[in-house]
Amino acid sequence: MKVELEKDKNYGWCTCAHSSNQPFCDGSHKAHNATPSMRFSVEETKTYNMCTCKLTSNPPFCDGSHK
Repeated sequence: MKVELEKDKNYGWCTCAHSSNQPFCDGSHKAHNATPSMRFSVEETKTYNMCTCKLTSNPPFCDGSHK
């Protein structure tokens, strides 16, 4: 999923796949006793390819592992 991210802004990437706001965390992991979000920021404002399948080896970014 292509997402515009802002430099130095903090984000929470959903690690459990329960969020209805993919690829970002909406707190749904709490109701499912699932893994919490991964906090991250970026060093450059631009469009990034974010992982939504949760198979990436480079979280929170897509590395093509879903293929």
